[in-house]
Amino acid sequence: MSIPDPLSPAGRTPTAGVLEGLSRPGEAPLVDALLELVSRLDLPFAVKEPSSGQYRFANARMAALLGTTPDKLVGTADAQWLEASQWPALRTAENAALAMPRGALTEHKIDVGGTRREFGVARIALRDAAGAPFALCSLWLDQTSQRQTEAKLQQALAQLEQQQQAAEAMRRETQDQSLRDTVTGLYQKVHFEDQLRREVDLSSREHREFSLVSIELDPLSAEAQAMGEPARTRILEALGRLLRGNTRAMDASCRLDDSRFAVLLSGVGLATAHSRMEGLRRQCATQIVVLEGRNLGFSVSMGVASFPHTAHTQDGLVGAAESALAEARKRGGNHVTLASIRFELG
Repeated sequence: MSIPDPLSPAGRTPTAGVLEGLSRPGEAPLVDALLELVSRLDLPFAVKEPSSGQYRFANARMAALLGTTPDKLVGTADAQWLEASQWPALRTAENAALAMPRGALTEHKIDVGGTRREFGVARIALRDAAGAPFALCSLWLDQTSQRQTEAKLQQALAQLEQQQQAAEAMRRETQDQSLRDTVTGLYQKVHFEDQLRREVDLSSREHREFSLVSIELDPLSAEAQAMGEPARTRILEALGRLLRGNTRAMDASCRLDDSRFAVLLSGVGLATAHSRMEGLRRQCATQIVVLEGRNLGFSVSMGVASFPHTAHTQDGLVGAAESALAEARKRGGNHVTLASIRFELG
């Protein structure tokens, strides 16, 4: 049911007098003082019978919250004033508070004036000399505005975080694009050399291996050469896609110059690197690149070296990969050649 808003002037009738039957002999002044304090706080306050949950007392604010008056509320339970989906939670919280010597603080959502409101409710039982509860007091605090403010703040913070993440992603994308070759989408030489240097340092510290592959585009066919720069650009774009598609996130591929490329395979040994590059070579040789209705075939030559088996320094590794590439070119291109493994006599 939808109930009136107890925050309206109609809900602010003063509390007066002593709760009949609530106080024991000599406690009336204490109860009066408690009610005066609650009245000054201008908060909904009620006292219930522990066993039945019926109201023994309710101030005007509490009665207005339930859409009635104090005299009509006394002697009834929440089931008469609230929907079946709401009052059982209140009764459960009351039973929990009765079991706790120092009471309990819970939160509830109640429909007030057609609007869902949130309340913090403090409950504490009054007990006799034997410790048995003879009354359950509850004080209600409307937290709706606070919760709405908190929700708006959380939403604003979430939006701000999303904006920051989007700005950071854009910054990284812009930075990444500045490091890449515009035709192939591969990293440029300067960035690749930095990655290679870090990989050598990391592999030296952790005693692990990685491979370096030097790649060169074989001479284009006479038909592709006759079509000029557009044909070469189309082939370079295709090669860039294949290199990116055959490397993992921890790997790196770059364009060194007009027709030279390099690939760093992190944590990969010589045999595995050879197998992967042989697969890439076959993909290049069978790749369909179309320009003006003509298929432009291309092939590549590769030299594979590994750290530390082929060489144990960065310069030595680069030199070994270049030597292996030169050997692949001597064999007529479209070939993958392994660098020789060094042997040291102890």
